Amino acid sequence: MIYLIVWEFRPRPGMEREFELAYGSRGEWATLFAQSPDYLGTELCHDPHDSTRYLTLDRWGSREAFETFRRLHSREYEILDRRFEELTSHEAELGSFERVEG
Repeated sequence: MIYLIVWEFRPRPGMEREFELAYGSRGEWATLFAQSPDYLGTELCHDPHDSTRYLTLDRWGSREAFETFRRLHSREYEILDRRFEELTSHEAELGSFERVEG
């Protein structure tokens, strides 16, 4: 099973490059998540019709794996969240999804 978490972001003007580096597949969020063997990767997507809108797609082996990671790494998670707050004017979790096979 794959568990997917989707976030929407709007970087502050002039901060797009820093945002992309921090939130991309090799950014600091992905580096933190990669401490878990159940983390399957992050995709950073840019809306071609709205230049200020980005989505992140974080893939995990299961919901339980993500929740365990969040609990065990809550301090590191909060530190990064506060540190990168200045990069965005908008941040919203759009939802969590489980893959449907067949």
